[in-house]
Amino acid sequence: MFVNNPLYESNENSKEPMSSIFAERFRSARLLRGLSLQELADELLNKVSRQALHKYEKGDVIPNSEMIGYLCDVLKVRPDFFFREMKIELGEIAFRKLDKLPAKEENRIIEETKDYLSRYLELEEIIGIGSDFINPLAGFGEVSTLEQVEEAANEVRKKWKLGTDPIANTVELLEDNHIKVIEIEAEVGFDGMQTLVNGKIPVIAINISRVKKDDRKRFTVMHELGHLLLTIARDLPDNEKEKLCHYFAGAMLFHADAIKKELGQSRNKLLIQELGVLKEEYGISIQAMVMRAMHVGIISKSYCKNFFAYIREQNWQVEEPYDFTSNEKSKRFKQLLFRALAEDLISLSKAAGFNNKTVAEFKADAYSLV
Repeated sequence: MFVNNPLYESNENSKEPMSSIFAERFRSARLLRGLSLQELADELLNKVSRQALHKYEKGDVIPNSEMIGYLCDVLKVRPDFFFREMKIELGEIAFRKLDKLPAKEENRIIEETKDYLSRYLELEEIIGIGSDFINPLAGFGEVSTLEQVEEAANEVRKKWKLGTDPIANTVELLEDNHIKVIEIEAEVGFDGMQTLVNGKIPVIAINISRVKKDDRKRFTVMHELGHLLLTIARDLPDNEKEKLCHYFAGAMLFHADAIKKELGQSRNKLLIQELGVLKEEYGISIQAMVMRAMHVGIISKSYCKNFFAYIREQNWQVEEPYDFTSNEKSKRFKQLLFRALAEDLISLSKAAGFNNKTVAEFKADAYSLV
């Protein structure tokens, strides 16, 4: 049944009728939970049939307030989630998959990305902040070799005024340059993905269920940045494209001049202890550092191969003997949220909605959000 409530009527500023907005948001909430229509009906203890849920999703019917309450409980969203217009159009999505990712999981990741971005962009719009991304490699040309990728990484560092120093926080660096970074908990079938939103806003999503170590997160973020910025020759096989983006990540995290300064122009042997010290400073794994040293000519290919054999013997492929610890997160969304709240641009209820929390939950978590 349709409900007679002003909340559910079309907003005069919206180009879509409220029934269409509800249908889209209802489907998004269902996919976020990874449920089919029948599974959702089962979760609702058959208070509503699968057929009725299908009508909700088609926009034929908006449920009454009681049913919306049931839907909120099962789908773990607030009532206003269903009536917040989502002005998000994702471009071609490039997943860096490790295994075959189930379609249900892909859909959930996409919907989680869209939901977060819809809140983020709405918050920027309320405050009056633009998202004018400028590609530092615009006009750079196509790349197909490691030398070209090295040059491209140097160009990005130059445009972003990074010099040859270590990057303190890769996520904040990207956010400062109008690239949105999203952390998603997903199955281990993928490391990250990237796309363009509304044709102009670059987005990177990383799977924190798999990318747990800070040095791994930094490398993944920079790898996905490579996919976003580089124009890679189309005729290259996928594994070669991945190698170029791996190289780009290493070049961004450890500039060629910096690693030569730290390790010297040429070496016959490297100690794990010195590499551990550099890992703590530059935030790059020992394994990626050894590859980087080989690529810039500090060590030979044969020594690099022997070093990796040593790493395998010690079972250090996943857990290296030295850790890098930082806070590879952006606090920009949260800072903007409190700014909008302080300037009375949004209500407390709206602020809670931006966090997908109740007002009580938002109040309880307010100090831990920063």
